[in-house]
Amino acid sequence: MKTNESGTPGAPSVQVLERMFTLIDVLASREEAVSLKEISEKTGLHPSTAHRILNDLTLGRYVDRPESGSYRLGMRLLELGNLVKARLSVREAAMAPMRLLHKQIQQPVNLSVRQGDEIVYVERTYSERSGMQVVRAIGGHAPLHLTSTGKLFLAADDPQRVRAYATRTGLAGNTHNSITQLGTLEHELAKARQYGIARDNEELELGVRCMAAGIYDDQGKLVAGLSISAPADRIDDGWLPRLQATAAEISMSLGFAGWRSTQGMPASSTAG
Repeated sequence: MKTNESGTPGAPSVQVLERMFTLIDVLASREEAVSLKEISEKTGLHPSTAHRILNDLTLGRYVDRPESGSYRLGMRLLELGNLVKARLSVREAAMAPMRLLHKQIQQPVNLSVRQGDEIVYVERTYSERSGMQVVRAIGGHAPLHLTSTGKLFLAADDPQRVRAYATRTGLAGNTHNSITQLGTLEHELAKARQYGIARDNEELELGVRCMAAGIYDDQGKLVAGLSISAPADRIDDGWLPRLQATAAEISMSLGFAGWRSTQGMPASSTAG
């Protein structure tokens, strides 16, 4: 949405989007389903125009049609809202522990979440003294199988979902170290399930290695990954206890109750 000179939101530049937003606002103002006639009256849109846009929104599950001629907000909006809420709360919970971890190790610390077949970087703490150029900016994304955090998310999937991911993506590589074979990836994911951490051995970017630990919510669901990035010749396994302790601290602040005694990942996140 555009903003005007004062910084407040303006009208969308595409007319159909403006109409769609108007329709959603009308539906959001009522708890019960709204008739097409009332929607048309409140928006000033011709019934046929409103009907056409609402039908398209229904296909995307942004709008539900409980009965012919009436509409209400759909479950897809709830799903997206929950994603936004989760990401905001994870970021807020993670910031102070991330800064402390970075202060201790003087290497970039990244917070990432899953979005489809990729991970998205939502926060990072780093300093120029780390001696490593930071390539993946906040908002950047990368394939799951090429990143340490991405492997944690794949490890939380069942084998069928992992195979489906491999088929969709083709397991394309970025470097000669990239994992491009399903069998190799499955072996890597088994280690991630066993130890509760995952690694990127110059698979996304030559000269950079990473290690990641999972962050879990109050339902024991993996919602984010905390990773350390460092020059390949400077990565230190001595950082792992601090990384895991920081991820555990963030998880507990999100309401996660505890860890399995024998492995590093919650039982509910290791299906398969």
